[in-house]
Amino acid sequence: MTTEMAALSGLFQVDKTLERWLRNKAIEAAILDDRTTRLRITHEKVDELFANPLTADRDAVYAKQLYLNLDTLAPYVSGPDSVKVGTPLHELAPQHIKINRAYIVSCTNSRASDLAAAAKVFKDTANANPDTPPKIAEGVQLYIAAASAPEQEAAEAVGDWQTLLDAGAQALPAGCGPCIGLGIGLLEPGEVGIRDAQTYLASPEVVAASALKGVISGPDTYEVPTNWSGVEYGYGTGAEPTTENKLSNFLQQMESLIERVESIETPGSEVDILPGFPEKISGEIIFCDADNLNTDGIYPGKYTYQDNLSKEDMARVCMENYDPQFDSITRPNDILVSGFNFGCGSSREQAATAILAKQIPLVVAGSLGNIFSRNSVNNALMGLEVPRLVQRLRTHFTSPSNYTKRQLTRRTGWTLTWDVKRSLIEVQEGQGGETWTEQVGELSRNVQEIIAAGGLEAWVKAEIGKAAAANT
Repeated sequence: MTTEMAALSGLFQVDKTLERWLRNKAIEAAILDDRTTRLRITHEKVDELFANPLTADRDAVYAKQLYLNLDTLAPYVSGPDSVKVGTPLHELAPQHIKINRAYIVSCTNSRASDLAAAAKVFKDTANANPDTPPKIAEGVQLYIAAASAPEQEAAEAVGDWQTLLDAGAQALPAGCGPCIGLGIGLLEPGEVGIRDAQTYLASPEVVAASALKGVISGPDTYEVPTNWSGVEYGYGTGAEPTTENKLSNFLQQMESLIERVESIETPGSEVDILPGFPEKISGEIIFCDADNLNTDGIYPGKYTYQDNLSKEDMARVCMENYDPQFDSITRPNDILVSGFNFGCGSSREQAATAILAKQIPLVVAGSLGNIFSRNSVNNALMGLEVPRLVQRLRTHFTSPSNYTKRQLTRRTGWTLTWDVKRSLIEVQEGQGGETWTEQVGELSRNVQEIIAAGGLEAWVKAEIGKAAAANT
């Protein structure tokens, strides 16, 4: 899930919980003939892992440190429609938000333990009311899909799967489906769902309890924490500050500031431009004012596996889930600018190809999701990260006190020119407005080759053709 949040990788310190899990997998692999993990997970490899565990160096430097006090956690529900919106369950439940569909699905959850937690809600209800078998609420459909076939088998073996079916749940094939808008069980216009994917995001227990009651709620065993005043979190480690870490933090901030100034004021060396590759790219800025605009917002999941969509159709539905007006506002050769973590979420390549279908050659953001950034290169879409531009646009066009009513897609009248050779952008803030420049990353020769070829696939085919010709 670290890649879904736009990180290239995520490292976690190994602990006893992981060791127990690996030991169990090693035992399974040794005694069960159908396990493909026999060579990968062995007790010898587990011994080796824990004999020299992966840890950070004592003098490791981090861009940012955050802490979260787990003792202050209480059940939360994310949504609607964004994981950036979170509400404590005990504040949301009294609102009696009616649901139409509930989902315990997706390949990142719906393990046997998740299904057991959901089944327990129905089992506890049955024990409390032995004369009335628990059933999902009228008008609600509950869908369940295990993360994998072995996880479903494990849930079936202990009866949890059947408990959910007896309550009225509808079984779906193991693996992906409704999460990316495929198969049965999709929300209809005007409906509300609570699921382990989009709309409202919650734990298996909350999903099960909500399906049972017909409104977003928790299981009957849930109690509001005594004297709970919110989750304790913040920057740093949560430990008492020392002179040493205060000094270290100060030095890191100064280094970051110096790098920032150098990126603005120091001209870089000129980039070698391939013959025929444009030395400059220029266009009017179209501003989509949103952070964490994910790939489903860029290219809806319901179109992801429709191979018969033409380029014109892909252009028409580009950004449909973010702003239905995007198609009518944009023009060929516009430059798309958005907020931070643009293109996070699933790795669908159509998020890049749909933007190209709109004849938008360049995407600029405060930061780009790494999967999207890589897919963009693979499909010949160029991208830049310019946090200052996003900040300037928001200062000029967005009122912080009225952010929820902002214009989702805006023709700004500003222009951006990217001097590829000099790795420099120039922004003209509308007619008669300020003009400023900033250094950006170099577009290396190998990336130019991929983009000029029309993407990685076309580049590979061309290279294979060259190699074949050379050998004849």
